[in-house]
Amino acid sequence: MKKLLLSIALLLTLISSYAQKNFQGMAVYESKTSTADFKKRFEGNKEMTPEMQKGIEERMKKMFEKTFILNFDKQTSIYKEEEKLDAPGQNGGGMRMMSSFMGGGGTYYKNVKDKNYIVDKEFMGKEFLIKDSLKIYNWVMESETRQIGGYTCYKATTVMPASKTDFRNFRPKREEDKKVENKKEEIKSDSTKTDTKEKKTNFMDEIELPKEITITAWYTPEIPVNQGPEGYWGLPGLILEVNDGKTIILCSKVVLNAKDKVEIKAPTNGKVISQKEYDDTITKKMEEFRQMNQGPGGQGGPGRGMRFGG
Repeated sequence: MKKLLLSIALLLTLISSYAQKNFQGMAVYESKTSTADFKKRFEGNKEMTPEMQKGIEERMKKMFEKTFILNFDKQTSIYKEEEKLDAPGQNGGGMRMMSSFMGGGGTYYKNVKDKNYIVDKEFMGKEFLIKDSLKIYNWVMESETRQIGGYTCYKATTVMPASKTDFRNFRPKREEDKKVENKKEEIKSDSTKTDTKEKKTNFMDEIELPKEITITAWYTPEIPVNQGPEGYWGLPGLILEVNDGKTIILCSKVVLNAKDKVEIKAPTNGKVISQKEYDDTITKKMEEFRQMNQGPGGQGGPGRGMRFGG
């Protein structure tokens, strides 16, 4: 009898080990960033026709509302935007450049066992392969629960510095702050005797970046993997929703142990670079973009003169 019980226990252990080794899941996420603040900037503009406003709103929706697929197992995952065909006339270079600032991009590979990630990104015609250690989130676990897609989820929060290269973190400047800055510029111009009458404002001068953002995540222990969308991870269950106050990433579908398995492997194409090196590169190009659109007539135009070496 003891030998039988021992054999059964061993068999169950082997089955459990096999199941964990071959466990795989897929989750679909809908990402939506609020654009209400930006819409206010062009609403009521007499120089903008209703057709122009509608066109801008459609382009903003395309940039700020996306669908992503997360394929995961116990240790690794890949997160990638769902491929969609562009409608004729909607693949302008300006929109593609702006989309480069919208987070995600390419294939986001995470290995929670080795605590590293690899992301391939394309920016202005150049491919980068970012390799770095996973960000450590100091999650505060809370007792509040809610249902998402039939799963019981628990709340967790953390505060993080806002990324300078993720355009979703930027906010339009308040009118009060802009008046203060304009006053400072006038004083500075008077002291240097510089004529600023021809100086043109540009979009980059109209936005600002908060120092930090509060992130709220909802995870379910019913799917016991240390994974989540984008770079989010570190909770005792799959993260089904992330909200940073401006962008919401919400899971709309989960499939576990489908018959057809997906190969989860890291991307390999692009110039290898660290996250800091990539951020510094993008920040530099954003500043070049701002400078080129200042001065008499704002000469240069979006994207002109911005090139990567080699």
